[in-house]
Amino acid sequence: MEQGENLEQEAAVDAAAKRLERAVAFLEARVGELSRRAQDGAGGAFDHDRSKLAAELDAARAREHDLQAAGEAASLALNRAIADVRAALELAEGA
Repeated sequence: MEQGENLEQEAAVDAAAKRLERAVAFLEARVGELSRRAQDGAGGAFDHDRSKLAAELDAARAREHDLQAAGEAASLALNRAIADVRAALELAEGA
């Protein structure tokens, strides 16, 4: 092989290596960008889910409070009704 041919082949290999390096750099940058987008999207979805769950928890706690208050009111009404029935039975027994 002649020295001129060797220089041409080396130049061709160097050019190909530089193209390959640019392609790899481009791919790395693109993968990094896509990775950041995926993480940002996942974070946004997580924040949305977290907000939704927090709202549902608040609503459930409010409902629990309402049910507890209704239960206490029903208990008081039952106690009054029981007392009224007992009083009526005592009156009936005494008559």
